[in-house]
Amino acid sequence: MFKNVFGSGFLVRTAHVILTWVITLILFLHDTDLRKQEETGELTLPILFVLLVLVSVLLYFAVSLMDPGFVLSDECDLQFTLGIAEETQDMIPQTTKSIRLRRCGHCLQPMRSKHCQTCQHCVRRYDHHCPWIENCVGERNHRWFVLYLAVQLVVLLWGLYMAWSGFSHAPTWQLWLRTNGVLLGAAAVVAVLSLTVLLLLGSHLYLVSLNTTTWEFMSRHRISYLKHCGADENPFDRGTLRNLWGFFCVWEPVVWEHVYFKQGNDPI
Repeated sequence: MFKNVFGSGFLVRTAHVILTWVITLILFLHDTDLRKQEETGELTLPILFVLLVLVSVLLYFAVSLMDPGFVLSDECDLQFTLGIAEETQDMIPQTTKSIRLRRCGHCLQPMRSKHCQTCQHCVRRYDHHCPWIENCVGERNHRWFVLYLAVQLVVLLWGLYMAWSGFSHAPTWQLWLRTNGVLLGAAAVVAVLSLTVLLLLGSHLYLVSLNTTTWEFMSRHRISYLKHCGADENPFDRGTLRNLWGFFCVWEPVVWEHVYFKQGNDPI
């Protein structure tokens, strides 16, 4: 289920963890509200902040090391992912035309999957390959990726507020920069990351509410099962509430061929 922690992306993950804890340390070393409460013995908020940072780091590793939904090559897995196992045959309406299965150089691809050139694997319900986590975002880790973004955004905004509380006054700009330079640099990094994570989280929640993926949204004109659809037509859209419920609360793999044909689309 999880990849080797020392495999591809080790340097990226190490840099992420080091940056996270260095900024946390800076917030505690300067005269921020965190340090003031720690010095007065009010440890509730400092402990909560550290625990939230720890949760964000653990979620980062979980998402980056988790199997995103690689399409396995064994026969049983292929039958299941293609929706032609005995227990799922009756779920797909019989048609006069045959379904054209998507192929890559390595495996048969079920609907909504894609072969990632970076990972060299086909991924079910492929969303995108994220260089930040050095892993694909797909069927098995997409909801965890969104959860990670939400937790990370809370940590960053909280850290930005704490950094702001730590700036001290000085009679001149030169003295102010000398006193607050390190904290200012940390705040600038946190501000840029906050904006990035906010945009990522907003875009993913929007796409999830439509039951589409980043890959499908950006490349629908090149995807065989979407390019014949209208600009505003999404064969997988089951309504906002059902889309959100299915994404966050339904853990079983979905046979997307069944959803596609149930919408009344012509088979491809």
